[in-house]
Amino acid sequence: MTIEKTPIEDLVIITANVFNDERGYFFEAYNKAKFNDNGIMYAFIQDNQSFSKRGVIRGLHLQANPYAQAKLVRVLEGEILDVAVDLRKDSATYGQHFSVVLSADNKKQLMVPPGFAHGFSVLSATASVMYKVDQVYDKESEKGIRYDDATLNIDWQLRPEEIIVSEKDLILPGFKDVDWGF
Repeated sequence: MTIEKTPIEDLVIITANVFNDERGYFFEAYNKAKFNDNGIMYAFIQDNQSFSKRGVIRGLHLQANPYAQAKLVRVLEGEILDVAVDLRKDSATYGQHFSVVLSADNKKQLMVPPGFAHGFSVLSATASVMYKVDQVYDKESEKGIRYDDATLNIDWQLRPEEIIVSEKDLILPGFKDVDWGF
């Protein structure tokens, strides 16, 4: 397992060591001791899974304190563009975003700490995404930022006519309209 730093502090890409043979493959997706040895100290309490078709954008989502969540995101089937936006006011990268392609083939994971908005776009025909969280879901703490916010200017790697967004995500505020105290 390799841990790769990104340009945004605390946001890391985790790539599994995959063992292939004539039967298929095996890898460790999560190993608490190895994560802890690399300073990733979250106590995950729940696994979530979604299935989406090409063009779906889910996000940008987060939970406000005290229910802010760390997320460990991976793809079981297909390919996504995974995006995290730094909302930590004291961070040197506040307001910046980072994106990485996660796929069933590359077996990469993105470790998204609390204090980030998170979302993804589906680049393949379909995608199954699984993510671990370290905090329970709390409806009152659920927040988000519009996927097409002009300040963030995220390239979701989709043509405009392909984009599918939920009604709930279409009414989210813009980046400049939020401050959730991170």
